[in-house]
Amino acid sequence: MKRVIISFCKIFSFLPALCMMFAIYSFSAQDGVSSAGLSEKVSTEIVYIADKVLDKEWSQDQQAYYVERLNYPVRKAAHMTEYFLLAISVSFPLYVYGLRGFPLLIVAGAVCVGFACMDEYHQSFVEGRGPSKRDVCIDSIGAFIGIILVRIVCWTTLQMARPKRRRRRGRQLNHNRR
Repeated sequence: MKRVIISFCKIFSFLPALCMMFAIYSFSAQDGVSSAGLSEKVSTEIVYIADKVLDKEWSQDQQAYYVERLNYPVRKAAHMTEYFLLAISVSFPLYVYGLRGFPLLIVAGAVCVGFACMDEYHQSFVEGRGPSKRDVCIDSIGAFIGIILVRIVCWTTLQMARPKRRRRRGRQLNHNRR
């Protein structure tokens, strides 16, 4: 029964990655005006919160200026964050399946970068949008940061678990020798 449950869980372990791919595809399917509006809304909210927290009392013109300056970094940070999350949701299941080290970096990286390329190609068919090599590079940076984070977290977790396993094995061997 335990094997059935584990097999069932492994099958669905890539579901978060598929959901993340759907979310990225949905954002890319927005026309240029909608996409720019979403980024501007986020930038406006950041400027509004900064104005309140820092107690600056900026004028409307100053707020508009900061929103305009912040819009591009917000858009690119969104790209990086989407692919960071995609990389995590791809890397964890691959790690569970036993793919570790450099092969994990290559396979998960290929999946994420390949999806980034396909996503930019998809944008060439969306009104007001276009493909960008720069965006693929930004997406790739986010993806590789996510993959490296997964490797660090999993390696650290396994290192903490290893001494316990060794102690248990040692006790079992001593018990079997008696």
